[in-house]
Amino acid sequence: MDEHTRILKIITEMFIPHLNVAELESECFSKVLPKVGKMFTDLMGEISSQAGGLSSQNSEVRAFLRNSLQIMVQILEALSCCIRHVCSFEEAPALETIRSLPSCILKVLKDTFQHCKDSEAVYSGRLSLVTDLLQALFKEAYSLQKGLMELLDRMAIGSSASEEDVCDILAVIHSLLEICTIISNLDIALHANTWKFIVRQSVKYQALLEDQLRHGDIVSCLCDDLLASFHTCLELAEQMKQSMPQENAQSPEYKLFQKTTKMCRFFANTLVHYIKEFGAFLAKSCGCFHQLYLKILSKLPPSLWSPLISSTHCIEMKSGVLVALDALITQLIPFRPFAEVVLSEKQLSSPELLFPHCLLLVNIMGKLPSQPEEVLHLWCEGTCFPEDTPKLSVFKALFLSFRECHTERAVPVLVPGVMINGQAQRGVTLHQHICVRLSSFIAALPAPYFPQLEHSLLEALLQPDTQTALLATDVWCFMARYGTAELCLHHVVLAAHLIKSCPGECYQLTHLAGLLKRLMFLMTPQHQMEMVEKLSPRLTENLPVWQHILLRALCQDVRKQVEMDIVNSASAMVTGWLEKGYKLGELETVNVALSSSLAVIRSEAVESECLTTILRIVTNLWSRISIHQVQAYPSVQRTLRLLLSISAILVQSVDSCTVCQALTCLSTLLSQKCPDDVMLAALDFLAALGKLFVPLKIQNQVLPKLCSLFRSLLAQESWILHQHALEAFSCFAEVTNHEEVISQSLSSEETKSKVVNFLSKTVRAEEAEKERTERLKSEKSVFDKHNDRLEKDDLESPNDLQPCSKRSRQETSEEEEYEKYLNITENTLQTLCALAEQTPPPQWVTAKLLDLQALITKINTAMPQKT
Repeated sequence: MDEHTRILKIITEMFIPHLNVAELESECFSKVLPKVGKMFTDLMGEISSQAGGLSSQNSEVRAFLRNSLQIMVQILEALSCCIRHVCSFEEAPALETIRSLPSCILKVLKDTFQHCKDSEAVYSGRLSLVTDLLQALFKEAYSLQKGLMELLDRMAIGSSASEEDVCDILAVIHSLLEICTIISNLDIALHANTWKFIVRQSVKYQALLEDQLRHGDIVSCLCDDLLASFHTCLELAEQMKQSMPQENAQSPEYKLFQKTTKMCRFFANTLVHYIKEFGAFLAKSCGCFHQLYLKILSKLPPSLWSPLISSTHCIEMKSGVLVALDALITQLIPFRPFAEVVLSEKQLSSPELLFPHCLLLVNIMGKLPSQPEEVLHLWCEGTCFPEDTPKLSVFKALFLSFRECHTERAVPVLVPGVMINGQAQRGVTLHQHICVRLSSFIAALPAPYFPQLEHSLLEALLQPDTQTALLATDVWCFMARYGTAELCLHHVVLAAHLIKSCPGECYQLTHLAGLLKRLMFLMTPQHQMEMVEKLSPRLTENLPVWQHILLRALCQDVRKQVEMDIVNSASAMVTGWLEKGYKLGELETVNVALSSSLAVIRSEAVESECLTTILRIVTNLWSRISIHQVQAYPSVQRTLRLLLSISAILVQSVDSCTVCQALTCLSTLLSQKCPDDVMLAALDFLAALGKLFVPLKIQNQVLPKLCSLFRSLLAQESWILHQHALEAFSCFAEVTNHEEVISQSLSSEETKSKVVNFLSKTVRAEEAEKERTERLKSEKSVFDKHNDRLEKDDLESPNDLQPCSKRSRQETSEEEEYEKYLNITENTLQTLCALAEQTPPPQWVTAKLLDLQALITKINTAMPQKT
């Protein structure tokens, strides 16, 4: 090897300088350099086989390895001599005159850098014995590559280049791309210069190479290097946050952080430049660009997956990377493959990428108004033809993405608000962030895209996630206010008809009702009158709509007429049901009447005539409530819930007998399994009883039940029932004249302590922020499963015990007849019992009760006995 090296040195120092350009390849390079490459490869193989035995005691192996490394350094020096000679010519030589030189040098460089990178593993921890030679080897390779790139920069290949020239320059670019992946962790400057050369040469020979370059590999490596530098920045920033609470701009760590940040900016800008030049060839790389953006955004505040770093470091990283990435997005917006990736219905993203994806959609939406018509069509239309790659409209994609950001909404994560007078607004929630920007986009949206917008709004409104539906409602209300009054009327009528088409209580009905309530406030008085005419409350089939409207949204004259019409229709519905014999299958009509009556009494300054009618309806229905039916049928549960809500508002007008019936019913229910929604309505009723002074004659019956109910409800394990019980009890205690109820309800020291803590606003030990965030992250899967179940089951009956309204019955069955009259008898006897406890009954009552007892005995004996 030593002899070969000496010969090579003689050739490069004494023979080559005497050759002219035309003779270099034919007389020297083509004959010598292939042998040099083989010699270098053989040296590498021998070093790898012997390096494991390196030690300070094994002088033979040590000498062999050091000698081999020295020979490698000399080979690199000889190749550098060749480069210097070629560069010494005034005019750059043609590529064909030095064809063997670049290929040999690039192969040697690749092997050298790979050996330096793997040196710690190769030399088995004995690196210190050869460090000096490895440093010399790397330094010489660095110099050789720099010289080669300078030589190639000087050279020019014209449009008439041969196929062999094109292949050679392709090989150079692709070889340097492989070298880039090796040197990324060895030297920052060399890494950056290599990338500059690759992009520079690619652009320089664009016309010759653009359809042959490995564009996907190039941008993939750029993305990987950008991510690697970015993660290094994050690690440095996190370490400085932990080790140096006080920022020190002169510390070595901070200087390294700044240097790495510059590399991030360099890679991002290089990527932007490459996409600008070769975008047409990067269709398959759009997924890579999408993931790159999401991964970087996920590691920067306010993402919940970002590490703890100082605001100064965060600002530097954002200015170094996000500005360039924003330019990247602007370039990619007109590109159909990118739109198909971003708007794909199935986003295969890990949890930490959901929030960045939502922010990306908002960012893109903000850029669309300045884009040409065809770009706006690309993002707003969704899939137009079956043969197209499926994609959503940007509206639908945004709502779906917002729905997925459950954890960020729950925390809540704050993002920068809009600019006002040149200053960024304070942090706002994701909901507000999207609402403002989507509304702004709608204000500039051409009319042909409103059908897609309205379709997406309606779809978002009719899905189970409540906050997504609320966002759609907010945006819909902006659209109604920004548009014409006729458009608002159209939307109100649409929402009303959708409500009428709902099969029963469901989340879709709740969301539609919320929209209708708010749209009513945006209508002109004239259109309110027109809406009343189209959906007259005089017709009982329209009451399902009016039960969901806030009547105070109507102008005064319209409201009074509507209230009277609703109450008259409700009274007719309840009277008709009572006359038909209390058919459970038709009880839903009663619930609609009660719900619309509740909407009336929640209004302001209700006419006394309306209140009297509603009070009569409630009184008649309370006597028909059966505990057994409440337990068995959801429709009866809803009736009881509505009766409690109305009675709570009209509590000062409800007669004592009805109050006693209600408390007796609740006491019995609470001793059994009572539905939660009924218990919540019961708490509102009990809170309202604080305004009522219980007459002395019924205090012995009412007050003990009140105490018993409050004791049971305050001891509930369900957190939501317990919280509402505390609120109801505090409301009752603030206004009641019966202070003994307060003390008797707090018989338990534990309950008393909870009530005292609630009234004094004592906060228990708060959950740490980190633990709370992790808990919210884990809860997302629970909510997703719940929403998926609702979407799958929304067309099925919510309860098999629910009587079907479509099940017609021409005649009342004997079983229903027995049930009806026994319920009436039971309720009447309970009322008599309550009355007897208040005041001593007259003497004739005793005789009458004996007659009734004899009648009951006769009925029992007349019934056939089972054997």
